[in-house]
Amino acid sequence: MNTAVLSSAHQRARALAPGFVVSAMVAAAASFLSEHYGAPVMLFALLLGMALNFLSAEGQCKPGIEYTARTVLRLGVALLGLRLTLAQMAALGWRPVVMVVLIVTVTILLSIVVAKALGFNRLFGLLTGGATAICGASAALALAAALPAHPQKEKATLFTVIGVSALSTVAMIAYPMICRWFELSPQQAGVFLGGTIHDVAQVVGAGYSMSRETGDAATVVKLMRVAMLLPVILCATLVTRAQSASAGEGGKRPPLLPGFAVGFLVLACINSTGWVPAAVQQLGNDASRWALTIAISALGMKTQLKELAAVGIKPIALMVGETVFLAALVMLLMHWGL
Repeated sequence: MNTAVLSSAHQRARALAPGFVVSAMVAAAASFLSEHYGAPVMLFALLLGMALNFLSAEGQCKPGIEYTARTVLRLGVALLGLRLTLAQMAALGWRPVVMVVLIVTVTILLSIVVAKALGFNRLFGLLTGGATAICGASAALALAAALPAHPQKEKATLFTVIGVSALSTVAMIAYPMICRWFELSPQQAGVFLGGTIHDVAQVVGAGYSMSRETGDAATVVKLMRVAMLLPVILCATLVTRAQSASAGEGGKRPPLLPGFAVGFLVLACINSTGWVPAAVQQLGNDASRWALTIAISALGMKTQLKELAAVGIKPIALMVGETVFLAALVMLLMHWGL
């Protein structure tokens, strides 16, 4: 039995190794360029990865790239908990919590209304609005599992994942420039980035490309949005039951709260005790930085912007509109003191 398990693990490691190794090589190159030219390492990793996106289309590297962009990313975000304490989270105050609840609720409700006006099913608005307002592709997949089956469900889910990933990549590059243009403080910039960018990876990349303080604030606000996945999933489940009494799709559903968010909180709680040695904190910080850089390299390789052209203009307009609305709403709420 043990031999069979070891053999299976060995085969899986061999299958994942090429993609992981090439992602690590891109991350090392990005680190070298960042040290020599002073530009953000995350940006270099993303751009270099996009230049090699043909590797994720087919071939030996594809499984490892998929694994790195997903699992290594989650590990890196969880390890960020060793950089933060509950005192830092509390320092942000109650306003970001209120802001997160407002932006998630308003964005999803408006998306449902606009989707219906454009001729789409309301559930498509819930899917795209939830992905935009909460945590990008992860929210899209979790919501898709909770929504009722229909003929266009797979296509809608695929488009949402592609669209939210592409828009999040654009936001990772553009939003830090917006923060500098509006002369936001590091904490304000973190709240804006964490409250607007869709995927966790791009939030982390954008935040830490500006400063550590901005990255820490952005990560905390983003994980507040991730926590909103639970009530939204519950609402989606209620919608499913209300629309149909028939059995939904089979299969195991994803957890209501992603494991990396739970890991982040657990490590932050442990770090808040003051018992974690400085050497262990530094080791965790370095491991997190490398894991995130490697994951963003893989994410760049997975970015296929040309695939968006095949779905028509109205779905693209819907998601772009949701993204712009979310950014404007967060900026407005910050202006009002939230």
